[in-house]
Amino acid sequence: MSVSHSSKLNKVVRDQYMKLPQGDKVLVTYVWIDGSGEGVRCKTRTLNQEPKCIEDVPEWNFDGSSTDQAEGSNSDMFLIPVRMFRDPFCLDPNKLVLCEVLKYNRKHAETNLRNTCKKIMDLVENSHPWFGMEQEYTLLGINGHPYGWPENGFPGPQGPYYCGVGADKVYGRDIVESHYKACLYAGVKICGTNAEVMPSQWEFQVGPCEGIEMGDHLWMARFILHRVCEDFGVVATLDPKPMTGNWNGAGCHTNYSTEEMRREGGLKSIEAAIEKLGKRHDYHICVYDPRGGQDNSRRLTGHHETSNIFEFSAGVANRGASIRIPRQVGQDGFGYFEDRRPAANCDPYAVTEAIVRTTLLNETGVETKDYVEQSKSERGVLKD
Repeated sequence: MSVSHSSKLNKVVRDQYMKLPQGDKVLVTYVWIDGSGEGVRCKTRTLNQEPKCIEDVPEWNFDGSSTDQAEGSNSDMFLIPVRMFRDPFCLDPNKLVLCEVLKYNRKHAETNLRNTCKKIMDLVENSHPWFGMEQEYTLLGINGHPYGWPENGFPGPQGPYYCGVGADKVYGRDIVESHYKACLYAGVKICGTNAEVMPSQWEFQVGPCEGIEMGDHLWMARFILHRVCEDFGVVATLDPKPMTGNWNGAGCHTNYSTEEMRREGGLKSIEAAIEKLGKRHDYHICVYDPRGGQDNSRRLTGHHETSNIFEFSAGVANRGASIRIPRQVGQDGFGYFEDRRPAANCDPYAVTEAIVRTTLLNETGVETKDYVEQSKSERGVLKD
């Protein structure tokens, strides 16, 4: 197996140091999205006491020229703490802190999509939008070949691997279960996991989360996944189509509902939202991966449980449609629907913001609107 050199270091020796007392000091690891819009970075500092809330964590800075976020002549970027989690690697009382990134002039960085997402979610807070996202990923060796696949060949055809059990059907379950437990410890709202259709491909689900919480929890779950994989010496890729040919791609199916949809008779609201989404298909495709739809074009082919990228479709229990209404929802007449178009490497802030803009703020076309800042009592009523 092609695993990293670091994973072969003596972990028993490391544990000796990790067990040393740290007094009243606390390690706080700041986590942020880099200039690619896909990668995460981190750095750690010492605080003199355990932070009890996010306001207790000070702002910090980093060299944006080394993360593709600034020029070397003006490289300092600000890290603004926005959500705090327990640290499953260094353990209590140490913390992981998700941060927004601001430029030298205090304006949000280009890949800081949380900034606008938070404003949009605040506008519709009275609708209580809930999300659940299904993050698919593929485990690779350091050589870039899927973990567990024959070095110079391919495994058997797809069929026995989805939710599979057995050493000849699933690869890397130790990593998956370690990630699951680490997320639970951290306080990430992870709610499930399963092996996927392609061997070495897995999925975990995060949610239900309301509003901005969805992006925060999924990004931290991704960070924890990459850190766990680092310990095991393998790589988790979110590439939407890591293997060409007759193999499934990787998506980030997004389940969505509002308070009205969750009430009895909510199916009418679900159908109305789907109709709005259908009229804005091109806009959503552009938002649903970091490259304006180029990544998804390799995945959304109309095959391998995907819809065609050029066509919008919806149906009950149809995994080949753009939008799937679960069969139980169709029977109950209320609940949620699943947007199956987002790519595995999507930004959850962009995806959730786009869905809200279209279904609740009634935006049309490919352009987005700017909204006047509103007081809490005015939210839900738009101003031109």
